[in-house]
Amino acid sequence: MKQLITIGLITFSLLVGKAEEKEIFWLGADISGTPEQEARGIVNYNSEKQPMENTSLMKYFGLNVIRLKVWVNSENGFNTPRHVLEMARRAKSQGLEIMIDFHYSDTWADPGHNNSPKEWEGLDIELVKGKLAEHTFSTLQLLKDNEINVKWVQVGNETTNGMVWPIGRIPDHMENYVALSNAGYDAVKKVYPEAVVITHLDDGYNLFLYQYVFNAMRRLGGKFDAIGMSVYPYWSKRDQTVKEAVTDITDNIKTLGKEFECPVYIVETGAEVWKPEEGYDFISRLIKGAQYDTDGICKGVFYWEPTAVHTPEHGGYSLGAYESFMPTKIMDAFKEASGN
Repeated sequence: MKQLITIGLITFSLLVGKAEEKEIFWLGADISGTPEQEARGIVNYNSEKQPMENTSLMKYFGLNVIRLKVWVNSENGFNTPRHVLEMARRAKSQGLEIMIDFHYSDTWADPGHNNSPKEWEGLDIELVKGKLAEHTFSTLQLLKDNEINVKWVQVGNETTNGMVWPIGRIPDHMENYVALSNAGYDAVKKVYPEAVVITHLDDGYNLFLYQYVFNAMRRLGGKFDAIGMSVYPYWSKRDQTVKEAVTDITDNIKTLGKEFECPVYIVETGAEVWKPEEGYDFISRLIKGAQYDTDGICKGVFYWEPTAVHTPEHGGYSLGAYESFMPTKIMDAFKEASGN
């Protein structure tokens, strides 16, 4: 009898251990615009109409990580390494993890705008690789020196058409694109060896696009730990139900994760702020689908600038989750997913 009790206790302990080891699903948001909002005197509120600082708001809604973009020599004076450090300190104080998103430009980088920083213009590929590596290293070292842990780093933002144009443009200079990606990857690992390095493309509905870029990365010796994906039904202009749209994404995630043997993160998503019920439905289904219907390949979902300014009178960013500085129902999707 004593032996049976002992075996039972051992079995129970093993089961408890397995439960404790359950992998965290990451619920995140990019709130890089916070310092600029605050400089303009903008204040956001929680569901109880109480004013709250943005990292506190993310914690309030059940998020567990924030994403922060950084520019090289910022055109507008924001999104600098100093701003990133300030926001990272706030995130740390809230118990939030951190993803850093390098744009490798002096302003916005995306599939239509991935221009070289002015300081790097006209340099050959070896010099640009050195500049990119130094910028990556120095920014991350600043964070590490201030006891900030960085779990994920994006080497480029929505690099569908390459980065640091024209020298790293796809398809004209695929070899250079891969070389620049590798320079960033190696710089990340020098500072944060355990950080997950993400290569990020837009339009997660376009499976061919992802296979084209990542097959080229693999063929040319490109280094990446995970795939980052943007998912915006609004920009993809797909005539589908929400259920069909989410199924397409989860199918693509499974295909890519298995083909390239790596995890996938939805590092950007958003819904139409003036349609909060529809937005809530989409984000709720997307989180559930990513967490439970991708065979464990998708590790997290990040909303892009949920607290971005939008008012009925003056407009603003149309795919956020706040209307007139108050949360819409869209934010409830995160609260429910987190169990808050």
